[in-house]
Amino acid sequence: MRRATLNLLSGAVAVTIGGCLGPPVLERQVLGYDEVTRTLDEKLLLLNIARVSNEEPVHFTSTSSIAATFNWTTTLGASGELTESKGTNFLNLNIGGSASENPTFSISPISGKEFTERVATPFQDTVFEFLVFQGGKINQAMRLMGAGIEVQTPDGRFVRFIENDPQRPKEYEEFRRIAAHLQWLNDNRQLFVRPLVFNETLITDFKNTPSAGDINNGFNMGLRWRQKPNGNYELTRLQSGRVVVANFDPMSLSDQQRFELAEKIKKNPSGFVYLDIQPNGPGGNLPIQGAIKLRSMFQILNFIATGIRIAPEFAVSANVPTEEPEAEARATLKINITDNPPDQRLPTVYFEGHYYSVNDTVWDRTTFLILSILFQTTIGRIENIGIPITISK
Repeated sequence: MRRATLNLLSGAVAVTIGGCLGPPVLERQVLGYDEVTRTLDEKLLLLNIARVSNEEPVHFTSTSSIAATFNWTTTLGASGELTESKGTNFLNLNIGGSASENPTFSISPISGKEFTERVATPFQDTVFEFLVFQGGKINQAMRLMGAGIEVQTPDGRFVRFIENDPQRPKEYEEFRRIAAHLQWLNDNRQLFVRPLVFNETLITDFKNTPSAGDINNGFNMGLRWRQKPNGNYELTRLQSGRVVVANFDPMSLSDQQRFELAEKIKKNPSGFVYLDIQPNGPGGNLPIQGAIKLRSMFQILNFIATGIRIAPEFAVSANVPTEEPEAEARATLKINITDNPPDQRLPTVYFEGHYYSVNDTVWDRTTFLILSILFQTTIGRIENIGIPITISK
């Protein structure tokens, strides 16, 4: 009876140790690997900014996969002397546990035609709209992503270009003031940043009555049949067009006006965000019509790197009141270069004998976060990047 009790007690203790040891170790390791991956992405961005500032080419490496095998081992030994007669009973109990892991890392240098095209191709207007729609500041997105503003005539012809480049001081100041003006409109809920939505007419005058099958099939495909006053039918399809930044609600326009505006915007490349601040609307004291020309990922890195030494940005006073003291920060993203390591909380990388780190302000940390999002958007899922380098421990 005593031996059975001893065996049962030993098994219960072993199960308890295994259950207590495994989950905490797994939790720490999973969170640890996630933190390492995040830190690597930050350092890669800073490293390439440092490279460009030193006139070296960019190069990215991706940790494509991390696989780890976890082993939990629990040991328990018991020995003793049990007697029926009076005397001393001896019991020795040995309990032990161990945990081990065997991680495998796959490191892939990111290169090739597909990745190069992504890095060198300007961002599409939908990416700009996504950042602003998610609550990002439009002036911050413009200063980071915008190469400049192309001023156009009402029919879309080129007039002039306002470049977001400190090496062209007058144009740079004008760009900054327009960005601040748009932010003021947005803060006061008087700016609309959204894709154009309109009904595209596919069939204008269908004389026969569409069958029930045609109506049902069309409905599933986003098509709509509508009977006109003359008894004939019209077939339309709801379309989502290009992004518009305006001081009026595009939905206040008629369907035909939205269609015509979408046709005009099509003349611009996909890396242009249509801009229309009309004089008779809110903020009409600074009217402008044209498009914000977006940068590529490489152009963004080059702009930040150039601003470190070659062409630093400078302060520009806004023509409108700002709600936050950092709203008109001197630099879009300030990178500090020091001989000594900065605060461990800040994204930092060591390069060529110096520490490159993100400036410790809300504005700069937020800008670096946007840059990280844009970088992840650029990388996406890259195929055919060659044979990965696998490291096992």
